[in-house]
Amino acid sequence: MLRRQGTGQSLCAEAAGAGGVTAMMIFKALSALLDYPSADLQAMLPELRAIVDRAMPANATEAGNLMALIDELGSAELMAVQERYCELFDRGRSLSLHLFEHVHGDSRDRGPAMIDLIELYRRHGFEPHPRELPDYLPLFVEFLSQVETKEARNLLTDAAPIIALLRDRLAKRGSAYAAVPAALLAIAGGASVSPVAQAPGADDDSFEALDRAWEEAAVTFGPENDPMRAGTGCDKAASWVARINAPR
Repeated sequence: MLRRQGTGQSLCAEAAGAGGVTAMMIFKALSALLDYPSADLQAMLPELRAIVDRAMPANATEAGNLMALIDELGSAELMAVQERYCELFDRGRSLSLHLFEHVHGDSRDRGPAMIDLIELYRRHGFEPHPRELPDYLPLFVEFLSQVETKEARNLLTDAAPIIALLRDRLAKRGSAYAAVPAALLAIAGGASVSPVAQAPGADDDSFEALDRAWEEAAVTFGPENDPMRAGTGCDKAASWVARINAPR
């Protein structure tokens, strides 16, 4: 789990200490549901169910789908849940939970975008763990719980094209995890979403594509030595970073 481990507080107690802010609670809950499954997460599922029930009364469809995901996470042994998670999110780029992976891939544009995102976090007093890449979606959603509701929705709307891409791909696979990006889009207000330009190979998660990625990695000693990476960045993510860094 993200920084909830070892706090000694439940999500509900933490939110109550901050004034019972409903938006804060649901962002933390969605972040937890999309993170790598753990024993802590399974123990927390009844609490997450209560948060969803309380925070999303106007979004019956999204709330029901989140409940189905919670049921799925709690109905199997932890190892089986973890295996399903890795099969979905760790196999290739198609369902990567790293936002810039879908638009920058491995291009050298990704580094500056990461730095800009870290600076955004720090301006709001949010310090990401050094082992977590800043564009990791559960981390980004946890960050949204730390800012004002209006700004959180604006930032969420800016990232909506990538989130919608994940929702659609998860739904196509019949995965209950599609409930999380769908709920995020509902919180953003159902803003219209334009298709996001994707990094080359971002939608290919076949075993052959995975093999190619490993083969390429074996002969790559750094971005500056890979001519195929030059110029493959995408303006979409750059413009998103520009918007999230702009004064509100």
